[in-house]
Amino acid sequence: MIDRRFIGHAMPPFTVTVEAGRLRLFAKATGQTDPLYSDPEAARAAGLPGLPVPPTFLFCLEMDAPNPAAIRELLGLDYRRLLHGEQSFTYLAPAHAGDTLRFEQRIGDIYDKKGGALEFVERHTRVTNQHGVPVAELRSVTVQRRA
Repeated sequence: MIDRRFIGHAMPPFTVTVEAGRLRLFAKATGQTDPLYSDPEAARAAGLPGLPVPPTFLFCLEMDAPNPAAIRELLGLDYRRLLHGEQSFTYLAPAHAGDTLRFEQRIGDIYDKKGGALEFVERHTRVTNQHGVPVAELRSVTVQRRA
């Protein structure tokens, strides 16, 4: 069983600077044709300080943590038995190319279902910009199947 004493455990915060080139690649990969997401001039003409960060791109940036597997390693999770259970985003303010975003991750809950056959880990991440303005709150649930 995953040790419940880690509920509330906070990981060291980290920052990521949003790069315009990565935003353009993300727009292309997701089939986004609106030039607002790939052309800095179009973004500025629309009154934005830079290319906007698409909502789900925050998950990509979260993977830029110094060790994206830190929570999995902390809890001793077996990667071969993990499933992506759920993900949600609460958006609070826009982010743009050039912003430096701070990610603060913590373990929100650990619980099981089906008599312990499935164990769940809820990760909560608070994202703020370089001015300390809250940008988003991310929630992700990982499921581990028991051996």
